[in-house]
Amino acid sequence: MKVAIIGTGYVGLTTCLAMAYLNHEVIGVDKDSDKLSLLRQGISPIHETGVQALLHQITENVCFTGDLKSAVADSEIIMIAVGTPPKQDGEADIRYVEEAAKEVACGLEPNREYVIVIKSTVPIGTNRRIAHLVHSVLQARGVRTDVCFASNPEFLQEGLALRGTFYPDRVVVGTDRPEAVDAMRQLHKPILERSFDPPSFLAAPDDENLPSLIATDATNAEMIKYAANTFLALKISFINEIAGLCERVEADVTEVARGVGLDSRISHRFLQAGVGWGGSCFPKDTAALLRVASEYGYSMPIIEAARVVNQRQRTLIVEKLQHALKILRGRTIGILGLAFKPNTDDVRGAPALEIIRLLNEQGAYVRAHDPVAIPHAREDLENIEIEFVEDAYAVSNAADAIVIITDWNEYRSLNLHTLAKPMSTPILIDGRNIYSPDEARDAGFQYMGIGRG
Repeated sequence: MKVAIIGTGYVGLTTCLAMAYLNHEVIGVDKDSDKLSLLRQGISPIHETGVQALLHQITENVCFTGDLKSAVADSEIIMIAVGTPPKQDGEADIRYVEEAAKEVACGLEPNREYVIVIKSTVPIGTNRRIAHLVHSVLQARGVRTDVCFASNPEFLQEGLALRGTFYPDRVVVGTDRPEAVDAMRQLHKPILERSFDPPSFLAAPDDENLPSLIATDATNAEMIKYAANTFLALKISFINEIAGLCERVEADVTEVARGVGLDSRISHRFLQAGVGWGGSCFPKDTAALLRVASEYGYSMPIIEAARVVNQRQRTLIVEKLQHALKILRGRTIGILGLAFKPNTDDVRGAPALEIIRLLNEQGAYVRAHDPVAIPHAREDLENIEIEFVEDAYAVSNAADAIVIITDWNEYRSLNLHTLAKPMSTPILIDGRNIYSPDEARDAGFQYMGIGRG
């Protein structure tokens, strides 16, 4: 099929490459000339597992352009995957989606059949709003053409985005037009049937359960996206709240989570206590859902509490440092991990950045490392006094404490004796519980995890 994808961020770019790998004819559209230049050279503008490899494999099936009108004219399916940043009140800002939709409408040709798909995470009712805008532009142009509208929310995890695209649990299509469902089913047929050869870097899952295509209306599809992300955020905040009680009763939250997660009704996923969730999705989507609820005079105290618990995990790290060091002013604190999660360079909503700001306010000196996220963190923390180092072990030089914030595999294999040796006071705050307390103490550390007594 001929597919145009508007926006080449995490969602748009991974969708572009996956669809091209499945032999669809794909045009990726973006207004960022620097990003387009990189993509045309086969260079990924984001750090995402497999993206660079796919860029070199599927050159015949994908191209990138800044000319939106020409890109959509000959396409069968047009996906809008631009950003929806939060407004001051938490509501998702859909102006980029609206602008893209209007430009798309300007490029549609008469007497054709198109499916316009909203892939961006948008407030309830946006699909209907976009349909109105597109029809208004077409009417003003005097163009008659058949346009179907659909919502197709993504459920990707950064760092695992291509795995989530090729091997989803489900594909959700929200529309009132059967022909739109048929088009999306055809687009995803290799994924739904798992009939494609896996990319070299991505082994097929062991299970034989094929993904379902859920055909529903647009309102339900938009709500499914918000409900799914919010539930995952709730799950993380729940185990972090349990971790707080574990510390007080001398229980170990890692053992508690293991016992709870083996219940098939619950599962172990997203039951890892730590410094809380960040990124561009959970903070934005929980705030947006609360904003929608407020418009209808409906309270959602569980979601509000989850956000409060998540925020508390940031200050908890500073409290642990204060407990161990008494006074933070003038202390040197080493930070391991700046990205909001491993296998990405994304620092949006990253717990590390907020913790660094809190430490800076307390007068502490911060030295930080991350395998890939330093350039983005440097931009975000440009007004903060901080030293970035390229070697993870360098954070411990004359440091008073080290805090592990992102659970990169690189940090799981550190030699703790080597890490502790040059420190002024070998204190380790394990914000992701990646080390056993005994292992850390044998290396000479005073160890504090999250919810480990």
